[in-house]
Amino acid sequence: MDFFQTVFLALVQGITEFLPISSSAHLILVPVLTDWPDQGLAFDVAVHLGSLVAVIVYFRHELLRMTLAGLGSFRGQWNSDARLAWAVVLGTIPVVLAGLFAKSYIETVLRSPLVIATTAIVFGLALWWADVTGRKVRTEDTIGWRTALFVGVAQAIALIPGTSRSGITITAGLMLGLTREAAARFSFLLSIPTLIAANVLIARDIVREPGDIDWTMTLLGAAVAGISAYYCIAFFIRLLSRTGMLPYVIYRVVLGLFLFWVFW
Repeated sequence: MDFFQTVFLALVQGITEFLPISSSAHLILVPVLTDWPDQGLAFDVAVHLGSLVAVIVYFRHELLRMTLAGLGSFRGQWNSDARLAWAVVLGTIPVVLAGLFAKSYIETVLRSPLVIATTAIVFGLALWWADVTGRKVRTEDTIGWRTALFVGVAQAIALIPGTSRSGITITAGLMLGLTREAAARFSFLLSIPTLIAANVLIARDIVREPGDIDWTMTLLGAAVAGISAYYCIAFFIRLLSRTGMLPYVIYRVVLGLFLFWVFW
């Protein structure tokens, strides 16, 4: 890939990873719509690693408290941070299991523009419904094992391209009465172990089938994805109370209809 393609794809990953519009769908569609060469596994690892660093840096203070509180829970010392830490652990289990058992099927059968069009519209409308009807009164401190498991199962469904991991987990949180900000923050915290697991799986494939890696473009992609992801998280959470989910729902429906028009 050249400089422009690298920066463009890295921006796509960084911006769409945490917005409820599906990063995987956009990374699949860009080469299809532009006839660019496939970016390769090494680039995928790099941009996902950049997004991972961004969310860790953004939530560094919360993560430190959660880690210490989670360790303290082994000594019987429970508080809201410990419960949130274990909620993240529990919420990650469904997507790890789904990824291990369904990875090959998803990557071969479901990477279709028509699948992406369908999931973009269906789960976009689900996000709108949850935002309109959700009570939006609960904070992250109220998240227990039932909420964590429900959101975790939703996250596993997001392995289907076009669903959007952040979109469906925020939808699930809103359905259970979380505020927009709480649903988004829990979604982003859940992304940390999920991104780690995804990077490990993709890195394993690279080790099995090593190829030529353009390290300059790969590192550039990681940096651009990380910086754009960090600011995307910050602005998204800050604007949620004012914009709600409707702009992202409209975007998803328009994207889905466009894909049906192009590929039907």
